[in-house]
Amino acid sequence: MTAAPDDFNPPPGQAETLEPGLRRLVAPNPSPMTYRGTNTYLLGTKGLAVIDPGPLDDRHLAAIGAALEPGQSITHIVVTHSHLDHSPLARPLARKTGAPVLAFGTARAGRSAVMDRLALSGLGGGGEGIDADFRPDVHLPDGERITGDDWSLEVLHTPGHLGNHISLGWNEACFTGDHVMGWASSLVSPPDGDLTDFMASCRKLRARDWRRFYPGHGAPIDDPSERLDWLIDHRLTREAAILDQLAQAPATAEVLAHRIYTETPPALLPAATRNVFAHLVDLAQQNRAHPIGPLAADARFALGPPP
Repeated sequence: MTAAPDDFNPPPGQAETLEPGLRRLVAPNPSPMTYRGTNTYLLGTKGLAVIDPGPLDDRHLAAIGAALEPGQSITHIVVTHSHLDHSPLARPLARKTGAPVLAFGTARAGRSAVMDRLALSGLGGGGEGIDADFRPDVHLPDGERITGDDWSLEVLHTPGHLGNHISLGWNEACFTGDHVMGWASSLVSPPDGDLTDFMASCRKLRARDWRRFYPGHGAPIDDPSERLDWLIDHRLTREAAILDQLAQAPATAEVLAHRIYTETPPALLPAATRNVFAHLVDLAQQNRAHPIGPLAADARFALGPPP
């Protein structure tokens, strides 16, 4: 993970204008996984879209309501993905405002076949936690357009961090949820996260000429192409380190994480282990590594295709 900028520390629950027609409130849920808290965006000047309402927190629900200016109302609630720090407040906000909840789908939507098999084998998720009860009112396929009074969003399905993850193009800017964050590399934790999908989604975003990214955590990103190149290179560097270790001897994801993430705080090593396992699954998909025995989080992996 990259070092977080110390100058990003907005007061929770206070709406801050980022550019005309766009404001941000930070939810009061700081943690090692969420940085200062979840970014909730208010888009528009009359009928507003709320992007990522955030965790189930009455204080944040009240803050969103208090941010409405005279003549404004909430007409759309858009969720980038159904982790517990992004989606649970959507339903209470919908009941309060009458606005529909829009998202790609439920927590299992968009999950790849290999991740489905891992989930069926009993592997649970890790990290931020899944909002298993999440059900949108409106499903948003890739390429869909959402329009309001004075704004329009393009839906870009960007699985990887989670199968139902979407990014939202707004003119030359993009709301990137947790796919591209403003303070760290994104967690990819099987079976909910899929590194093969994550890399494809990075390249999908990289193919466009974006002006700015508005992430789910941390400050806006004013060099989107550079940030995406860093994310891709960061993952390829991790991949090379894993292959180097496997060339020496077979190992589990946990052993590899301790050898590779030497500067990571102990509290984040479980997340690092999940990231390594995500790489191992991706390498197995490419026949560049294979599990010794069934594919599982505690499996030992060896270099090369299966014998």
